[in-house]
Amino acid sequence: MSKVLLVHAKGGPPLGHVLARTAAKAETHLLALSALPPAVADCARRLCASVVLPGEAHRSDLVSLIVARAKDIGADAVLTFSEYAVVAVAEACEALGLAGAGGAAALARDKRLMRRTWQRHGLPQPAFRPVATEADLHAAARALPGPLLLKAAWSAGSTAHQIIRSPHEASAAWRRSRAVMAESAQLGYAELHVAEADADFVVEQIVTGTASDWFDEPGWGDYVSVEGVVADGVFHPVCLSGRMPTVEPFTERAGITPALLAKDAQDRIVELARRAVDALGLRDCGTHTEIKLGADGGMWLIETAARFGGAMTVPQIEEVFGLDLVGMLVEHLTGRPVEWPGQALTPAQARGAAGSLVVLAVDGDGEAWRDRRVWDFPAVSARVPLSRGSELSVVAESSLADGQVVPVYDPAAGANTMAALCLLSATDARTVLRDFETLVDALPRVLPAARREEVSA
Repeated sequence: MSKVLLVHAKGGPPLGHVLARTAAKAETHLLALSALPPAVADCARRLCASVVLPGEAHRSDLVSLIVARAKDIGADAVLTFSEYAVVAVAEACEALGLAGAGGAAALARDKRLMRRTWQRHGLPQPAFRPVATEADLHAAARALPGPLLLKAAWSAGSTAHQIIRSPHEASAAWRRSRAVMAESAQLGYAELHVAEADADFVVEQIVTGTASDWFDEPGWGDYVSVEGVVADGVFHPVCLSGRMPTVEPFTERAGITPALLAKDAQDRIVELARRAVDALGLRDCGTHTEIKLGADGGMWLIETAARFGGAMTVPQIEEVFGLDLVGMLVEHLTGRPVEWPGQALTPAQARGAAGSLVVLAVDGDGEAWRDRRVWDFPAVSARVPLSRGSELSVVAESSLADGQVVPVYDPAAGANTMAALCLLSATDARTVLRDFETLVDALPRVLPAARREEVSA
């Protein structure tokens, strides 16, 4: 049986899902660079041939650590599903002579390099400037047409995003984004391999999306993601996921599989994703490409990742299209033949629909809840009226325990202030969207009010 070293860090699909699918295909050894979620700690020890935890791992040279552990176990493949470990794992695979994302992995991680690469290939994207200092930001704010979005170059989950509507807001945005990156690093949501990555930023023009030109009904967000894989340097699109509108500044609230797009629209989106991935030169990895949708068929590339989509994107695809992407990637990386989809799967090929909702303390209009609430999934399950045939569950490893106070939403911190992650299965994507709208409206009513002492604690 093949041996696989799975490198775990925060972010990505739920670890429990990844472990079960990886262990079904290969002898799995886990190298944990962040603490295991309590909900899956026992599962990890049961499924894995070995588990090395953070306290046992010296991370001053992460690539050397991964290489040494892979050699110790005789690994046939090394992989990760975390954005924060993608570059280190790719470099380790290069050193070991194993299949991986390749030397271009950093182009799909550093937003500055990504945008420069796409610029050289003439691909549509917002106007941008790399930013290393506050002075750089002021210069960019004067040169680029506003409004602008300041992003940390190595961030994920909409962390440290700041909207700059006029040049005089640049200094405050700079201070806040840098502070959030420092806070995120303390929580483990930060690049693990590149030194001082929290100091790298990019600022870009905010382009105007138009969901109504692409979707037949209201409620969809103005961007989609193309889920795919690169195998032996060839891009294979798998499907498209739609979104609800983001919460300001651009925090994702929900992803829905499949995206309800007409076939010709989907084909045009997939072709742009293909050009974006091809330009980056990736070799063997999952991909997740986000694309903004504009009026009259216009599109802009947001970003591409050299890994599968996070949250519940991968489990959603398995439920809706019957594809075990984790297991298929493990098989490919260990040299076994895999039959990838010949073209992106469409809503007509879906078996129902599924979506994941990030629980944030904001209502459907993006306004903060008027009072503090306590997370209580049984109350949500019992009191929120969903459509016939819809099933709602909570992803325990990505959620607060019942009884904990829901954090106040912080626009700059993005998904760092989420309370829970919920999965909804339904008969079709329209039903998922409508049920999520019902759920978002109901949460501040059905969740128990927090007592003063709970908030203080």
